[in-house]
Amino acid sequence: MATEIELKARIHDSGALKALLHEKAEYSGAFEKDDTYWVFAPELRMPATPVWRLRVRRETRTRPDGTSVSATLATCKTKEMTDGIEVNDELEFTVNPGPEFEAFLRRMGFKPGISKRKRGWDFSHGGINAELVEVEGLGWFIELEILANGIFTNSSREQTVTEGKEKLLDFLAVLGIGREAIESRYYTEMLADLLN
Repeated sequence: MATEIELKARIHDSGALKALLHEKAEYSGAFEKDDTYWVFAPELRMPATPVWRLRVRRETRTRPDGTSVSATLATCKTKEMTDGIEVNDELEFTVNPGPEFEAFLRRMGFKPGISKRKRGWDFSHGGINAELVEVEGLGWFIELEILANGIFTNSSREQTVTEGKEKLLDFLAVLGIGREAIESRYYTEMLADLLN
């Protein structure tokens, strides 16, 4: 199980930020991600912050050399949010073929809920994954994430999370983005608001 420490911030000039990321980080490629969050029937609406979330992602990544790879990933994670920074425990695995896995979910009593579509570019900098991303219907964001693998004691996990948060905030400042731009709502919450 991996622990993610991540934040997202709204941005207004994706072109300028993309140029800055090319200066400050290593370009990893482009991506398109189609996510569907599955809910247990008969509850068709997903609560804003459930304890566990089940997501099926269809993803295509295009490497800097122009080659592409596609996959379907199933992800289950716990989420907690403090001051706009998420700390998630995540279980993720590839499913193949994806349509059969979704048929399996339906037979187990799940139904598709909120969907989201993202496209953008991926960069890395000192253990931070940075994605410049456009979320369909919501606009442009920068997502910064650190993955901490391993099993932690309570104190070592807390120290790892604290150090990770500081590292993310420092890199956000390097990118010239103020903390006030951090978006503390989940994408699913914002998308649900658009539907209501």
